[in-house]
Amino acid sequence: MSTTHIGVAVLWSLVGLFVILITATAIYSVLKRTRPATDFTEIGLRIRSWWVMVSIFTLAMLLSRVVSLFFFAFISFLALKEYLSIIPTRRADRRVLLWAYLAIPLQYFWAGVEWYGMFIVFIPVYVFLFLPLCMVVVGETRDFLRSAGTLHWGLMTMVFSISHVAYLLVLPPAGDSGAGGAGMLLYLVFLTQSNDVAQFLWGKSMGRRKIVPSVSPNKTWEGFLGGVGTTTLLAVLLSGLLTPLSLPLAFVAGLLISAAGFVGDVTISAVKRDIGVKDSGNLLPGHGGIMDRIDSLTYTAPLFFHFVFYLYY
Repeated sequence: MSTTHIGVAVLWSLVGLFVILITATAIYSVLKRTRPATDFTEIGLRIRSWWVMVSIFTLAMLLSRVVSLFFFAFISFLALKEYLSIIPTRRADRRVLLWAYLAIPLQYFWAGVEWYGMFIVFIPVYVFLFLPLCMVVVGETRDFLRSAGTLHWGLMTMVFSISHVAYLLVLPPAGDSGAGGAGMLLYLVFLTQSNDVAQFLWGKSMGRRKIVPSVSPNKTWEGFLGGVGTTTLLAVLLSGLLTPLSLPLAFVAGLLISAAGFVGDVTISAVKRDIGVKDSGNLLPGHGGIMDRIDSLTYTAPLFFHFVFYLYY
């Protein structure tokens, strides 16, 4: 099994993720023994799910670039499937949904062959125009606009946005960084997930003032600002290892990822609250479904991708 496609820096960074997980597991075990009266069930479930997610992510990264692309395409498939399972759809649109699913392998193929022109317009332009045509051919006009809007929004967030992660992977090395696209991919994913954890921990420990109580009652200004500070600090510290970003640009990237991650989180929360569900699924114990885990990434992935693409490519 060759790991030359990801570089030594990325390999050691992946090792670092397991060190963090081992440390978290050890702390969890100590807390369970020293505080038997406190319920740490949710934390335990989250840690176990993180072990599974990090292990699968690491395996996909190590095997080959093609496997990694298939992995992210599968994530988009699961996310779109989960989205369509909780969003009401018309019976008449079943054939249209097939075309929506078929857009996933094509979108990731454009990323894999580095055809940026087609990658950037395929879903926002061609699929956007094609799916309503399919709906017109079906002949059902009742709730036409609601159905078209629901389907397009799902494709844009669960497929188009997430596919930017895959395109990051295939980008060649830029600047002084030898980590290449794989390094920037790991940088993005780690900071996005760390931002979620940091905002949760800061909010739990110090949160008082609500930001959007009608959308996400647990989100506080203290949690948000703590997450921004933590994520920005990590962005600066890791930039030299995984990216070509200078320290000022890494600072901007940290602000971008932390703020965008928050917006992505509350946006998906608004969707779930509109539908009346707490979690999008139960695939990941302690985390909910795939949508619950990639909600922040739906915003951070395209914004960070175009940030580095504009600067270096």
